[in-house]
Amino acid sequence: MYYKRLLIANRGEIALRIIRTARDLGIHTIALYTDLDREAEHVYQADEAYPLIGNSLQETYLNSNQIVEIAKKAHADAIHPGYGFLAENAVFSQLCKDHDIDFVGPDANAIQLMGNKVNAREFAKSIGVPVLEGVVGNAEKLIAEAEKMQFPLLIKAASGGGGKGMRIVHKKKELRTALEATSREAATYFGDGTVLIERYIQNPRHIEVQVLADKHGSVVHLYERECSIQRRFQKVIEEAPSPTLTSELRKEMGNMVVFLAQEMNYTNAGTVEFLVDEDLNYYFLEMNTRIQVEHPVTEMITGVDLVEQQLRVASGRKLQMKQEDIQLNGHAIEARIYAEDPERDFIPSPGDISFYKTPKLFEGRLRLDSAVKGACTIHPDYDPMIAKLVVWDENRDLAIEGLHHALHEYEIHGIKNNIMYLHTLLNTNDFKQNKISTHFCQDHADSLLKKMQEEKREIPPVLFHISFALFELNREKSNNVWEEIGYWRQQGKRVRIVDEEIVDIEILKENPYCVRIIDDDYVLENLIIGDDHLLFEFKGARYQFYRSKNSEGKSFVSCKGIVHELERWSEIQSEINEGSLSDQLSDGSILAPMPGKVVKIEVVEGQKVTKGDVLIIVEAMKMENSIRAPFDGTIENVFVKEGDQVKNATELMKLEALEVPEITAL
Repeated sequence: MYYKRLLIANRGEIALRIIRTARDLGIHTIALYTDLDREAEHVYQADEAYPLIGNSLQETYLNSNQIVEIAKKAHADAIHPGYGFLAENAVFSQLCKDHDIDFVGPDANAIQLMGNKVNAREFAKSIGVPVLEGVVGNAEKLIAEAEKMQFPLLIKAASGGGGKGMRIVHKKKELRTALEATSREAATYFGDGTVLIERYIQNPRHIEVQVLADKHGSVVHLYERECSIQRRFQKVIEEAPSPTLTSELRKEMGNMVVFLAQEMNYTNAGTVEFLVDEDLNYYFLEMNTRIQVEHPVTEMITGVDLVEQQLRVASGRKLQMKQEDIQLNGHAIEARIYAEDPERDFIPSPGDISFYKTPKLFEGRLRLDSAVKGACTIHPDYDPMIAKLVVWDENRDLAIEGLHHALHEYEIHGIKNNIMYLHTLLNTNDFKQNKISTHFCQDHADSLLKKMQEEKREIPPVLFHISFALFELNREKSNNVWEEIGYWRQQGKRVRIVDEEIVDIEILKENPYCVRIIDDDYVLENLIIGDDHLLFEFKGARYQFYRSKNSEGKSFVSCKGIVHELERWSEIQSEINEGSLSDQLSDGSILAPMPGKVVKIEVVEGQKVTKGDVLIIVEAMKMENSIRAPFDGTIENVFVKEGDQVKNATELMKLEALEVPEITAL
């Protein structure tokens, strides 16, 4: 047995992932939870669980002293940190050692060396690993040094990771604002406001290599992952192996990573990340001294359980494999399902999930890592990732096709999500042909949004209206749906609903089912209806719709990941008029687009602003979100202060439009 009792210092899907392997190995698992996590899935799945006392992340999941005390109380042999939180915290690793608790990860020296991007770069450079030139320091020094460098520049938090605290600066005048924002994020998330500037490579690839090392000198790599599809410097789609590398470059980069790990006496699992330019030159970016979010694609193509290997190494055992034992098998691709709105620059979308349907899983071919099992709340305090959907197949084309079909089977109601964005992206010719880079999402932003709109129109919107009306009638039934909405009893039955406009739907007959909207008739055949799902044929095509209602009374209807929020007219408050609801926001009220924390107010009352100016910055789900002026005007009122926690749609400030002077004809 590796360990008898393992405490997992994390939450969500990675906690469940660790529990799964630990259970297979016969290890007793111990979970942690906050008040927000009291009903979370990882709490139920663990063998026992302990509460974390406190309200903020610093008081709970980032409180190393409290976690170690709980581990001692629970008689844990080891602590697995997962990823994020304390996974790359050298002080925490050392604290575990000081209390005779094994830390499932590298020692404090390795974490400290690689945890600071400046130190990591210098070490890599000293042993001959290619690095990009860069400078580090305070804002004044960096501004002066930037004069000597060619724009665009990349600004990053020296102690950062996971895409947080990174910005591209194209012009000198943008530099100071970007430096201040990056330093602020770095201090908030990593406890270190130090900032690094380096040359930004045009059209780079992000390729990383997985490494494993035991305490007996054995080091192996498990090949690479292509992670170039990103938004906000955070990965969206990952695949293994990389379709970019030649076999010679794959071998060279793998050997370089093994050499790096040997030179620093590294142990446990780690990932070395590189930028690769258009000429296939590669440059050391950073090393993540933990298990990665995207580790499933490596497991799918190698057959190696990385969490099991972490536990094996941490407990002092030798690796069971040599480099020649690790073979590539097929292709795996992972899509991250996020609570965010791609149509609004990926703004976080925390809130209540009212319906959650996942694709059918096939062992060895389709895998879903998620802590969401049904209706639940996605909290603004945590990362917006809902799930990781992974597909394996014999080659890249088949894996892409499989992931595309699986995403069409995914349904989430209640919050905005990126499911449609993902399968739209996967369907682009450039992605299929591997014409990608780290700014693929940015470069294709307009075309992807246009294709999403086109895809939405592939399913006639009227079918969502009809389905919602049928769900509403079915909800009113007593025993048999046909007794309630059949021809003899319900001929002429009307349902009035609201989408962006008022729609009257009249039920005419059944077998086949006939529905009239205005002067058009629609015929549905082979209709089957249940409480939350509906199937029928329309013009020879088969459709399946799903319906849910959240705690606020909002109703949702979806098909193939396309979600419509609909309301029955009788349930709408009379003071809402029949026009577009967005018209109510034209009075200059600046509202919070999501729950979060006000981290900076950029304006004062009485200040004149121009359309597009940043007014206020709200932090939610580990991201800073700039709220900009929708038109030219004057700040009439500011209703919040920095540090305030705000709810969704909270009025933050009032903007009075500038009066346009009348032009008198001569």
